[in-house]
Amino acid sequence: MDTKRKIEIFSAGCSVCEKTVKLVKDIACDSCQVSVLDMHDADVAKRAESFGIKTVPAVIIDGKVAKCCQGQGPDEVALRAAGLGHPL
Repeated sequence: MDTKRKIEIFSAGCSVCEKTVKLVKDIACDSCQVSVLDMHDADVAKRAESFGIKTVPAVIIDGKVAKCCQGQGPDEVALRAAGLGHPL
């Protein structure tokens, strides 16, 4: 039975995402099946949302968000505390 580790990279195609794609592909071995998923596709974005992904790039390894990719994304409270929405 030939089994592979399933690696999914959620990417928006930006330079930061492309660096992550390259890094993952450079690290991947013969037991890794790497897929790059385009966040501009509504179905892909919906799948990312199901994983709780709020920032890209994000890497899923065997159905779990990699610890390095568990960012919380923008937060309204933090943005307001930084001054967003408050006149100068």
